[in-house]
Amino acid sequence: MAKILAFLLFVLTILLNYAPEALAATATPEAVALHLLNRLSLGPRPGDLEALQAQGVEAYIQTQLSPQHIAQPAALTQELSQLTALNITPLEAFQQYGPPLRTKGQKPDPAAFKAAHLHARDFASQAATGHLRQALESPRQLEQVMVDFWLNHFNVYAGKGFIGLWLGSYEETALRPHALGRFRDLLEATARHPAMLFYLDNWLNTDPGSPGAHGIFKGINENYAREIMELHTLGVNGGYTQADVITLAHILTGWGLCPRQDHRPADRSGFCFDPRRHDFSTKTFLGRKIPGSGIAEVEQALDMLAASPATAHHISYQLAQYFVADTPPASLVNHLSQVYLARQGDISAVLDALFHSQEFWDPQYFGNKFKTPYQYVVSALRVSGQPVENLLIAAGEMRVMGMPLYGCLPPDGYKNTQRAWLSPEAMTMRLSFATAWSQGRPPLHSALDPGQLTNTLGDSLSPHLRQVIAATPPHLQAALILGSPDFMYH
Repeated sequence: MAKILAFLLFVLTILLNYAPEALAATATPEAVALHLLNRLSLGPRPGDLEALQAQGVEAYIQTQLSPQHIAQPAALTQELSQLTALNITPLEAFQQYGPPLRTKGQKPDPAAFKAAHLHARDFASQAATGHLRQALESPRQLEQVMVDFWLNHFNVYAGKGFIGLWLGSYEETALRPHALGRFRDLLEATARHPAMLFYLDNWLNTDPGSPGAHGIFKGINENYAREIMELHTLGVNGGYTQADVITLAHILTGWGLCPRQDHRPADRSGFCFDPRRHDFSTKTFLGRKIPGSGIAEVEQALDMLAASPATAHHISYQLAQYFVADTPPASLVNHLSQVYLARQGDISAVLDALFHSQEFWDPQYFGNKFKTPYQYVVSALRVSGQPVENLLIAAGEMRVMGMPLYGCLPPDGYKNTQRAWLSPEAMTMRLSFATAWSQGRPPLHSALDPGQLTNTLGDSLSPHLRQVIAATPPHLQAALILGSPDFMYH
């Protein structure tokens, strides 16, 4: 093992001085197909390249943009149905597995709280298993790519309180159904979900002069109001002021959660609006007057944020950065912004425009995106062509590489740029991973076949790498492929 790793460490110097432009492919039919697989999926599996070439580029794009028409494998559907965390409402999860509801004069039971934390950890593991199983096996690959994208855009942190109980629901009911739909619907789905309400503290947000201001509900909390504008919609340079943050926080008072046995009505997610804690005064938000009207104020604010040109630009920039280049062309961002506004935030329409843009198909952007740890591990599993039983081992590799699923504490989520992930320490971890997994370490069942890897990855492997592989002992070839710059970029 040590000799193999030492042999591969020379790749580290190449990586740290690597210019992705050197991999810019000529637009051969195979290069085009691989570019599409690398961007609209989480990496090619054996047979994917041939299937896409038979289907055709345009048909593949349109099929992936309409995931509801793609049948899921029966085995995948069956496995997902057995994961409690993905099939229980947040309200039910909290009622059945959460901490005991505190009553006045009673001390919390440490054993009960410990049990609730263990349940939250178990639910988070189930959510990770469901997420990775779909990443590996679902033919709805663009949907899974967009779930990953929105999971970082609308980040929540599993380690806060009992959010782990809600992660499966958050991904499956708030993100996935709207991943290719209207941004306005996605924005509201996340705004109502207990995972977001708890993570950014809006469940505590209370007008201090309201009848419901008592106990922990005693004042304005600006956390969610700030992040929904800075990160989720307008962007840091979106033209809002601190006064707008404060105003939006007042608009959002009472927008929160319903504890168990609470007298207020709640939907199945556990969300409810408490008028007793709301500020009903007339407010001016982003230059527009909003009459005090309770929950309708929040709906109006979300409408304004989703329809803003600043939001169109912010979302378009992030999509262009994710799918094209770390510093995306301004021409592409502007074009996508116009489509967003013209189509009222239709994410599928924006992506359709992106995938038909000149910039997306410019060969200089082929193979120029450095994979995040998530993309690297998932693509390595997919290219292996092997069934994977224990996906938590894969999740552990992501944690070692600094990107645990649901583990980003700051609200801005994980970055998808080379600058965030390329370092000597990170590359050493990747090379160690490539060495171990190429030899068939868990969760894989057998050593990887370098010939099969070469066929699956096709023209994405440079002629130079192919020469190096040919001159390398056979038992090191698979590790060399997974540890190469060609595989770490997509």
